[in-house]
Amino acid sequence: MYRLDPRTKILLSLFFTLLVFIVSRPVAAAGLSLGFLILWLAAKMPFKKIIVYIKFLSLMVLFITLMQMLFGPGTHYIVKPLIPERVPFIGGIGSLKWDGLALGFISALRLLSLVLLLPLLTGTTSMHALAQGFTGLGLNYKAAFVITSAMNLIPALREETRQLIDAQKLRGLRAFDEGGLWKKFKAYPALAVPLIISAMRRSQSMAYAMDSRAFGAYRLRTWSGTLKMKTADYAAILISAVFCGLVLCANFLLPLDFLWH
Repeated sequence: MYRLDPRTKILLSLFFTLLVFIVSRPVAAAGLSLGFLILWLAAKMPFKKIIVYIKFLSLMVLFITLMQMLFGPGTHYIVKPLIPERVPFIGGIGSLKWDGLALGFISALRLLSLVLLLPLLTGTTSMHALAQGFTGLGLNYKAAFVITSAMNLIPALREETRQLIDAQKLRGLRAFDEGGLWKKFKAYPALAVPLIISAMRRSQSMAYAMDSRAFGAYRLRTWSGTLKMKTADYAAILISAVFCGLVLCANFLLPLDFLWH
């Protein structure tokens, strides 16, 4: 995976991202997430990154699932009605549906797939190779630099956020360790302001460095190496095509009531 052509990885990542939003059945979504997990293991990526994102997205998934169970379409009920009919004025209102639970499960798997997919691209490919891959696909090198710079800033800002949290702890702010959800929410503005200022300073320094090197003065840019498709790239494309075909077959050929029998 580390030796694949960056163009191959970029195209496969874009195609897999599109596939994440196409799947609409639990079996297909589960198969897609399982495939990404296998790739994650094959690339020997650390699972600490997944755990951090899962903790962040768990509340969102729970909220989406509850809303789908309450207000989403469906005919397979868990509780109907949610409020007994003997309750005055509001009796008989609401219901929980198995269909909504399945939709929430699909949403969780989609988010997990996206969380796994982007680090697979950035963790197995250097920013220089990604920029060369984007230009090799016909993208202007200025736009390629913007995209790769944004990707490169994500881990830098994450590390800076951790340093800001440690600094706040040294000043006696314990909301991030001991506080509840509301206290943590109120404490985040103390991180947002210095983080925004730091990002602005970083972007200004980058602009000065680019101007001093006459970045953008030439229409084309040369590279130290050339890109060349190898046998492993064609094999990766073939395996990905077969895998996507299996996922699409599970998504469109299984009957709608597959889970209810």
